[in-house]
Amino acid sequence: MRIVGFSLVANAVRLDFPILEALRSILPLCDELVVNVGPSADGTLDLVRHLGDPRLTILEGRWESGQGGRVLAVETQRALEACRGDWAIYIQADEVLHESGLAPFRAALEAAQGDPRIEGLLVDFLHFYGTVDWVAQSRSWYRREVRAVRCGIDVRSVGDAQGFRVGEGRRPRVARSGAVYHHYGWARPMEALREKRDTDNALYYAGEPRRRAVAERLPWDVGLRRFRGTHPAIMSPWIAARRKRMSPGFSSRRWDLRRVALLASLGIERLTGWRPFEHTNYVEV
Repeated sequence: MRIVGFSLVANAVRLDFPILEALRSILPLCDELVVNVGPSADGTLDLVRHLGDPRLTILEGRWESGQGGRVLAVETQRALEACRGDWAIYIQADEVLHESGLAPFRAALEAAQGDPRIEGLLVDFLHFYGTVDWVAQSRSWYRREVRAVRCGIDVRSVGDAQGFRVGEGRRPRVARSGAVYHHYGWARPMEALREKRDTDNALYYAGEPRRRAVAERLPWDVGLRRFRGTHPAIMSPWIAARRKRMSPGFSSRRWDLRRVALLASLGIERLTGWRPFEHTNYVEV
């Protein structure tokens, strides 16, 4: 069984993505690692090259503007189509696989290899918010997503590269992997989150200031809880170098109907395990 990892990234230095940690976290599973590096004026290409692993294949492209968030799906697809193997493991630039998930991930891939019903594998997520000490868990945050797909069955990246479809648009049939990705997109230094705001406005809204400004601290939200677990060991230096520049607590936020609904949904989930109105990009088998 041949396993290929794939990812995409641009402006990793300016946006302070833990891209090397992300790539290194899945390398123990991979026979090859394909990374699509977009146009960047901050040394991102050299940073990815610094991975220094013979399994690394780098794709370079122009990442055509004018497509909005769809460009992320287009470029993710380009990386996926370069994967030559039985399975392709996807990881985004702000996601890191916890090392405790390596063995179950491989075991799940081996089990799925002989079951043609299974077209992908799910990974559970922990979404860090503000700092690496707080986890967001309301319905605003997805619990799990497809992060491994079977090669050669016409799998397509969709949306802004969050999910996948098969053929003409069918959701993939998947099983759970038992692995956990730690998502640090909202637990970066505040200056990086301000850069993210500007990048999102440029990508999604043609430069208009639609995404609200990032203040000195992020706003409180429903469902935040203290993180009591362990971070991936590979993240320790990254976290230590940035912890003091993350959000110093949370600012207050007024209650509105949306947050009341999120609170009610969270209460139902905690009591029953069911998440009302949950959107999924997959069908579990």
